[in-house]
Amino acid sequence: MAAGLLAESAAGLHWTAPAGWKTGPQKPMRAATYMVDDAECAVYFFGQGQGGSVQANIDRWKGQFTQPSTPKTGNRVVHGLKVTTIDIAGNYGGMSGGEAKTGYRMLGAIIENPGGNIFLKFTGPEKTIAANRAKYEQLLGSIDKDH
Repeated sequence: MAAGLLAESAAGLHWTAPAGWKTGPQKPMRAATYMVDDAECAVYFFGQGQGGSVQANIDRWKGQFTQPSTPKTGNRVVHGLKVTTIDIAGNYGGMSGGEAKTGYRMLGAIIENPGGNIFLKFTGPEKTIAANRAKYEQLLGSIDKDH
């Protein structure tokens, strides 16, 4: 691993934060938080069998936006793990449904894992998310099973 890169792990999985992403404060239910300019990438782990179904989470994430773009969802496999993704933009109210922040975008992923699902949520101004999409994909692609 290159110097300065942060390796993290939860639920029998590990990943590496992209260069330049800073570790944010520890928060409840999060395995990691990364600060990227004026955006945040949160990695959630609620425990084995916890956190709700894949579809319930996709629906909840969609519900955090008002006047959203048409969400783009997809499925892929990363290191043998099934991953469901979402890309959505609009006015973001967050989990609390507070005052909406206009011009926001979220890239989200749910990594299905026998030790418990991992939820990856990268949220911030559309410009910041677009500029860091490749690094987000790098993070997602680094998720692998512990050996």
